[in-house]
This record gives sequence, C-alpha cells and structure tokens, in this order.
Amino acid sequence: MPKTLVVKFTANFERNLAEIEQFLSASDAAGAYDDLLDELVDTVIPNLERFPSMGQNFLSRLVGSQETSEALVVLRNKLAALVADPDGLREYVMQNYLVLYAQIRDNIYLLSVRHHRQLSFDFESHWISQSQAQ
Repeated sequence: MPKTLVVKFTANFERNLAEIEQFLSASDAAGAYDDLLDELVDTVIPNLERFPSMGQNFLSRLVGSQETSEALVVLRNKLAALVADPDGLREYVMQNYLVLYAQIRDNIYLLSVRHHRQLSFDFESHWISQSQAQ
C-alpha cells in the first residue's frame, strides 16, 4: 500500500483562511466559511493525500504578457530550489475556491486559497514570509 502523504497548511494559507472568513462575515455569509472548512477536511485533504497530482499544473497556463512570462521564470527558479519538479505547483479547483499547493517529498503544502471573487494569488508576500521563517 502506498504511503499516505501528509497535508500541511502554510502560514500564508492560514492567513488566506482568515481573510476569507472576514470577507464572508462582511457579506453575511458566515455559514459559507464553515462549508469551506468542511470541504477542506472532508474532501480536499483526503483527495490530495491519495492523489497528489490531481490538481492542474499551475505553471502550464498560457500567459498573455511579457511581465507574466518573466514572473513565471522567477517563480520556476524559486520552486526549483524547493522541489525536485518545479512543475509540481498545482491548483485544486473547488466550487467557489482555488487552492494552490505543492508536494515536497512526503508532504503536501497548501500554499494559498482564494475565493473566486478575490483577485489573485499573492506570490511575492508568500516568498517574503517563507524567507523570514527560515
């Protein structure tokens, strides 16, 4: 039987959850936050433990600008320092959320989560917080 991977939350992921909770509370949709947590625990985490490559390769997206192309080169280089497969940055698409994650050895790190109404993943602040933690 294959070894089960361990799913871990990063500090950035936890901050994102707090932001989503505030966003949903301000929108009088506090129950939706509980639904998100339930889906993470009951579906997303078990799926990723068993099928870590199930998410779409985040870096395989077509880009529409030179700035984005250059940013992806920088991101790939940073990932190469952490993971054997820099294409291992993946996104798990939920009904109302996108979860960004990466497998590093026997762990799956949940890097970021965004409600579909939120703008984008904030890579720069993630890298800053990661470098401060080291």
